[in-house]
Amino acid sequence: MRSLLFVPGDSARKLDKALASGADALILDLEDSVASDRKAAARETALAFLREATAVAARPRLFVRINALDTGLADEDLDGVMAGGPDGVFLPKTISGSDVQHLAAKLAVREAENGQQDGGVAIVAIATETARSIFNMGSYAGASHRLAGLTWGAEDLSADLGAETSRDQNGVYADPYRLARTLTLFAANAAEVAPIDTVFTNFRDEAGLRAECEAARRDGFTAKMAIHPGQVSTINEVFTPSAAAVARARRIVDLFDAYPGAGVIGLDGEMLDRPHLRRALRTLDRAK
Repeated sequence: MRSLLFVPGDSARKLDKALASGADALILDLEDSVASDRKAAARETALAFLREATAVAARPRLFVRINALDTGLADEDLDGVMAGGPDGVFLPKTISGSDVQHLAAKLAVREAENGQQDGGVAIVAIATETARSIFNMGSYAGASHRLAGLTWGAEDLSADLGAETSRDQNGVYADPYRLARTLTLFAANAAEVAPIDTVFTNFRDEAGLRAECEAARRDGFTAKMAIHPGQVSTINEVFTPSAAAVARARRIVDLFDAYPGAGVIGLDGEMLDRPHLRRALRTLDRAK
């Protein structure tokens, strides 16, 4: 996955439109974008959409962002949508890997109740939305085989910290949020799951979005969330390895294959070792 588009779960029109957005995944949102008095309606709308969209041959992956475990709404959310067979669940306000384990148990019960494949529903955790969560970023490794990705959020974290804003006067994330971003990248790689960058909220600023995508790709993120369909094409473009990058990665892999005992190999005047090989293999994997 390169692009994951948030869509309000209570809007059938926006959900239908999102199918044609080109996003690799849709996140049907039952949390922040749905008012408290619309939660029940959102579950019904999301379920109807899932039942129809999962039958489409060429479709994005379909995730549902439920409400946090401590809200008392998570069970109602799962009961409301699991019959639709989502590909995964986004878990907000995650404190540690134990929350992932808790959700995994809930999913297992509902898969059995709905006659679905055991372990088929993946989990993506939003791991930095509270101050408490920052101290537990190393707990996701081995938490659950369902865990497919970790991502981070700045807005909820800034609210939890009592901050005025998450960005400085130049539009750059302030130090607390840069730390949260970096810890998410480390935690995802330690857990061997996808590191997913957070949303860029100014959906009219294409240049800013592109710059943030390029910085995320440079640092090791493999995908980015979107809040508007207009952001999807830029995200997909940036997170798709270029033809030149793929060609170079293939040359590196082929060279190490030709000399399997070599620790260091020269290519185009540059000395390459095993970390370069691992990076090349990741590039080829993303290109698929």
